Amino acid sequence: MKKIIYRLILVLGAIAIGVALVSGLAFFGDKSTGPVQDFFNSLNKSVHNLEGDYILKRRTVSRAQRLSWLAPALRNVDSLKNIKGILLGAYDNRSDISLQPIVDLEDSLKTTFPLIQIYTAWGSKREQKFPIEKVRSISALGSIPVITWEPWLNDFTEGENSDLTATQDPNKNGLKRIVDGKYDNYLRQWAIEARNSGVTLLLRMGHEMNDPYRYPWGPQNNEPSDFVAAWKHVVELFRREKATNIVWVWAPHLAYGEFDAFYPGSDWVDWTGTGTLNYGTVAPWSQWWTFEEIFGNHYPSLEAFKKPILISEFGSLAVGGDRSKWYADAFRGFEEKYPSVKGLMFFHHGNDASTTYQSLNWQITSDPAVLDSIRSNLFRLK
Repeated sequence: MKKIIYRLILVLGAIAIGVALVSGLAFFGDKSTGPVQDFFNSLNKSVHNLEGDYILKRRTVSRAQRLSWLAPALRNVDSLKNIKGILLGAYDNRSDISLQPIVDLEDSLKTTFPLIQIYTAWGSKREQKFPIEKVRSISALGSIPVITWEPWLNDFTEGENSDLTATQDPNKNGLKRIVDGKYDNYLRQWAIEARNSGVTLLLRMGHEMNDPYRYPWGPQNNEPSDFVAAWKHVVELFRREKATNIVWVWAPHLAYGEFDAFYPGSDWVDWTGTGTLNYGTVAPWSQWWTFEEIFGNHYPSLEAFKKPILISEFGSLAVGGDRSKWYADAFRGFEEKYPSVKGLMFFHHGNDASTTYQSLNWQITSDPAVLDSIRSNLFRLK
C-alpha cells in the first residue's frame, strides 16, 4: 500500500508541475529569458527527474543495470568503434512527453534498447535548444541518446536571419549561410551543452540530404558541395568547443544515390546511417518492398565507406502485405548479410504525416502477430 501511495504522489506531483510549466510558458511567451525562464527550466527538470525516478524504481531489476555492459560506451566514444553485436533502439513520437512509451515497447518485445532516439529542429524556440533534460533522462536509464537534428533555417526568429528581407527564404542556399557563420552562435551553444552533458551522443544531422523533394537542405535548394562544406563547418565548430563526445552520423536516402557527392569524408564522419521503411501500397508512389529490396540492395554502397552503419528508422506499415513476415524476413541471416550494421532502431510513430497527406501508423504494440514475429527473431541479432 505504501508503494502505491508513493507512486500516486509522484504521478500527481509530476502532473501538477507539468500543468504549472505549460501555463507559465503560455503566459510568458516564447521569448522570456532570465529568472523567469530559469524558473520554468527548473520545473521542467523536476518533471524529468520525477519521470526518471518513477520509471527506474517501478521495475524489479533496474533497466540501467540490465544495460551495465553499455556503460563504457556512455562515457567513451571510442568504445563504440568496436561494439559487439547490434545495438537495438527506437523512436516513439509519444516519448517527446515521457519515455514510458519506449519502456512499454521494450516490454512488448521482451528486450531493452541501448539506443533511444529523439528528433529536434534548428531554431529559436525553447524546444530547439539542446535537449539536456531528455538526454539526461535517457542516459539515466542506461541508454545512449540518438538525436536527429534537422537544419530548418526558417525556424530562427532572432538575429540569425535578420539580414534577410521578409520575402527571402533562409532555406534557399541555406547551407551556404551555415558555412558563412550565420548560425554559429546557436551552434556554439549546442556544442557547449552537448559537451557538458558528459555522455556519448549519436548526432544524425541533416539526414536524407540527397532527397530533392522532402527537406529544404536537399539538392533542390543547395549543391552537394554546399552540404559537404556545411557539415564540415558544424563538425569543426563542435571540435573547437571540445565536444568530443559526439558520434557524427551521416545518413543519406537510399533511393536517391549520389552518395559520394554528399559524403564529407572519412575524417568527418563516424557512422553512416539510413532509414528503411516499407510504406506498402499506402500511396501511388509506393509498393510492397521487402527489407532486402529497400536496404539490402544498397548495403554494398554504404559498406564501402567502412564505417559502422545505423538503421535509424526501421519499420513496415500493414497496408499491402504481411508485415509479420516482412519483419521475420528482415531478421533472417541479418548479421551474416550485413556485418557492418551496428545499430537498428524501430520507428514507432503512431501519427506520421511527414511524407503523405494522411496520417500513418507505424506502431506495432497492438499487432500480436508482428510482436510474435519480432520477438521470435530478435535472438538473431544478439
